[in-house]
Amino acid sequence: MSTPAIAGGVAVRQTFLPIALPHVGPEEKAEVLAALESGWLSTGPRVFEFERRMREYVGAKHAVALNSCTAGLHLSLVAAGIGPGDEVITTPLTFTATANVVLHVGASVVFADVDPHTGNLDPVAVERVITPRTKAIIPVHYAGYPCDMDAFDALASPRDILLVEDAAHAIGSRVNGTPVGSAAHRVAVFSFYATKTLTTGEGGMLVTGRDELAERVRILSLHGISKDAWKRHSAAGSWYYEVLAPGFKDNMGELAAALGLAQLAKLERFIARREAIVQAYNAAFCHQEALILPAEHPSVRHSRYIYPLRLREGTLKLSRNEFIDALRAENIGTSVYFIPVHLHPYYRSTFGYAEGAYPHAEQFSAHSVALPLFPDMTDRDVQDVIDAVLRLVGYYRR
Repeated sequence: MSTPAIAGGVAVRQTFLPIALPHVGPEEKAEVLAALESGWLSTGPRVFEFERRMREYVGAKHAVALNSCTAGLHLSLVAAGIGPGDEVITTPLTFTATANVVLHVGASVVFADVDPHTGNLDPVAVERVITPRTKAIIPVHYAGYPCDMDAFDALASPRDILLVEDAAHAIGSRVNGTPVGSAAHRVAVFSFYATKTLTTGEGGMLVTGRDELAERVRILSLHGISKDAWKRHSAAGSWYYEVLAPGFKDNMGELAAALGLAQLAKLERFIARREAIVQAYNAAFCHQEALILPAEHPSVRHSRYIYPLRLREGTLKLSRNEFIDALRAENIGTSVYFIPVHLHPYYRSTFGYAEGAYPHAEQFSAHSVALPLFPDMTDRDVQDVIDAVLRLVGYYRR
């Protein structure tokens, strides 16, 4: 096996390959230019059209476009009346926003460990920490692989616990053909951040079949003023408005929605290309004892937001962090999804968390590295990633 660049060899690539890049084609540019030329840049007709198309794509009764997934998670808790004295259960293997929004409403975050195979919140672990104060559970569809929502329904429904699906990674994911976010009794929130499978630059979408909660979220998302406030400056509008609640500034604007409309039209193509890249990775890595491939199941159509490859403990002569450094020397970008929330300084110092509290989440994080995965990757890019990984595995094998 050839010598890795970090050990003095020649890098697999001459230029750096980032872990993700957004796709921006002529359709996106045309939609944004049309929005700019329309004279209407804040919440307006493109936002509502984006919501309509998302309702159709997901199969949801309601869709509320917002400026981030974080806003959707936060507003779902506010709209449900969750606050001080209440508990919300979620996973530590997530981006900090999932937990932060619980603190923002004054409730207590309760973590439960993950399934060591999928990285998703473990329903068995959740059941152990449910109390009479539990008002919501926020499962995260890690990497786009759907959680076992039937198991969470069995826990939540008899106890009147709200289920909020953190579907930041999961637009386009399906179980037995049913899209994530289509369950009427739950709430699901998607992220359209710059690196996501569908991007609006910054943005998110809350979907649900719950009428009152959706209406409450829509009002809260724009300062708590009446739902037709966006019409105030249009020919069909009126200067008069009413503040119905002390709301927030979480609405989506027209430029973001314009991007979203163009991206949604391409989403299935994006997912197909991501799937092809994943299958190339799987075929190259499946016979390597040192590598653990991401979770798969025949009932699941995966959005393939990230490819979290794991290093099998004790099989290589370098650590996960050193593996990442070695890939960077080959000009391959990577990331880690995620540093468990409970191990960050704020959560350690405020709540007294320490290593060992959630061993499956900690082990999953400690041994994983996310490889480049985005639809504009060329076949040469994909092969470069494969060559770099196999070079390191071969060179550093015990």
